[in-house]
Amino acid sequence: MFSVIIPVYNRRELVGRAIRSVLLQEGGDYEVIVVDDASDDGTSDWVRATFADRVQLLVLEKNAGVSAARNHGIEAARGEWIALLDSDDEWLPEKLARQLDTLATQPRLQLCHTDEIWVRNGRPVRLAQRYEKAGGFIFQRCLPVCAIGPSTVMIHQELFARVGAFDETFEVCEDYDLWLRICCDTEVAYIDKPLVRKHGGHADQLSTTHWGLDRYRIRALEKIIASGRLQGGDLSAAIDAAIDKIDVYIAGARKRGKASEVATYEARRQAMASGK
Repeated sequence: MFSVIIPVYNRRELVGRAIRSVLLQEGGDYEVIVVDDASDDGTSDWVRATFADRVQLLVLEKNAGVSAARNHGIEAARGEWIALLDSDDEWLPEKLARQLDTLATQPRLQLCHTDEIWVRNGRPVRLAQRYEKAGGFIFQRCLPVCAIGPSTVMIHQELFARVGAFDETFEVCEDYDLWLRICCDTEVAYIDKPLVRKHGGHADQLSTTHWGLDRYRIRALEKIIASGRLQGGDLSAAIDAAIDKIDVYIAGARKRGKASEVATYEARRQAMASGK
């Protein structure tokens, strides 16, 4: 059995598409857990009335962010495997079946992700080459960009037990942080076929409502570097990636006249460079 976790906050008009895409999956024994992060637009009532006993609905009393919502779902899950789906995305019908088949042929692996179709404002988006996905040991691919789409992934519960779940102190880039912690020593499976539609362009997307996303990526890199889990080329590559992102952030802060931010991150850059 596997568990599908869908976190949602004030997306009554969108979450139905995500839920229906799960219920239309071809085969498999699964449960669907929708975690409402204290929406105030009637999302929970709508989900309850529309899907009744076909989904398990968890309603948080206080808005705690996407990481906390996902973690609540993971804790409540009964499945051996966890599949994540964002409330504005959707799966193609064969997504779960293809992943289960792939994992059956590679039983030692505990994470499988797929390619995805990016859609912005209703139109497909052609991605730059640096966003191309891959399988195997992909830690260094995870350094410049988020190399795994949350809505594409299936993760074994044992992997969360080993590396931890989502860091709830991250308002954004929580997935980037988790992939670093997983991929620094874990091989992953990859299906080179788009099995997810990732929808963007919403005004409420976290990536558009937070300035300076590199702040969070820098934190994630500092965490993994300080963990002692990296060696050799991976450690050097992580330090270089952190310095690059600090430089980008400093340039942005300087342009916005944020002198204290510039000073803070220049000190962090110096500390990072001294560790090379």
